Amino acid sequence: MTVKTVVVADDEPHLVHILAYALKKADIEVHVAANGAECAKLAAEVQPDLIVSDYQMPVLDGLQACIKMKQGPRTAHIPVLMLTARGHRLTEQELSQTNIRGVLPKPFSARQLVEKIASLEEPTDLHRVAA
Repeated sequence: MTVKTVVVADDEPHLVHILAYALKKADIEVHVAANGAECAKLAAEVQPDLIVSDYQMPVLDGLQACIKMKQGPRTAHIPVLMLTARGHRLTEQELSQTNIRGVLPKPFSARQLVEKIASLEEPTDLHRVAA
C-alpha cells in the first residue's frame, strides 16, 4: 500500500493545519473533515488510501465513524490511523469492528505522524495495532 491520499479528521483546526502541512510536504493529497460524520461521508466520496482520525470529536467520535465506515461498502477497506489522548486504550472488541491499523497517542510531532504512516505501508504492520 502506498499512501497518496489521506482524509484527516479532527475538530482542532490548528492540529488539522499542522497535519495537512506535514502530509502535503510528504507528497500526500489531503482532505479534511471536522468530525466523524464528515469523515465517513468524505471517505466514501474520495476513497482515500488512509484515514487519520482523532478519537474525540463531535457528532460521531472517531471510533463510531470507524465502525460506520467498516460497515459501508465504499469505505470498508480503508485503513485508519487513530489519534488518541495519552492513556486511552481501544479494546480488542472495538478494534474488531473497525479498520484501525495503528494508534498514535497525543501529543506527537508531524514527523512521528509521517513515520507512522510509512510504517503502516509495510505489509507486516498492516494488521498490527501499535501505540
